[in-house]
Amino acid sequence: MSSLMFRAAESSDLPALREMYRAVVDRMRADGLDIWDDVYPVCALEGDIRNGALYILLDGSSLAAAFALCRDADGAAAVQWIGQGSALYLDRLAVSPVYAGQGIGSRMLTLARQTAQAQGAQQLRLFVVQENRPAIRLYEKNGFLRAGGVYQEVIDDTLTLCEYGYETPL
Repeated sequence: MSSLMFRAAESSDLPALREMYRAVVDRMRADGLDIWDDVYPVCALEGDIRNGALYILLDGSSLAAAFALCRDADGAAAVQWIGQGSALYLDRLAVSPVYAGQGIGSRMLTLARQTAQAQGAQQLRLFVVQENRPAIRLYEKNGFLRAGGVYQEVIDDTLTLCEYGYETPL
């Protein structure tokens, strides 16, 4: 890795973002994680950029990772959060498969904490699908605590995802 630069995503980043998220979806499928697909999360990226919620990590000119920081989240009322106070929700965290295993996920969580704190949040929260053991390990390794309850996100008539809430104080 050369020089890493963290910044808010811009519309001009969309082609690289779409490519990276599609590569992540392909990697997840190869690993047996059928959580994201050809529609989501790519469909959310333009709105995230428009709302100033999407952040990226660049390695030179290469996109290494991205995440969104959102003011609310579907399912927030379905779990019993540990901490009190204002919260931001980490969503769509993705590390390019090219950078897997290099500590980028942990670095992004640190950057998400710093960014959320700078925006006045007292808690950083997220949801993770129960089958996504690699993500759960990453969050727990980085000090996130599991909240009580489970959010059941109904995708369609045939698919409901069970998601755990995790949080960390800022």
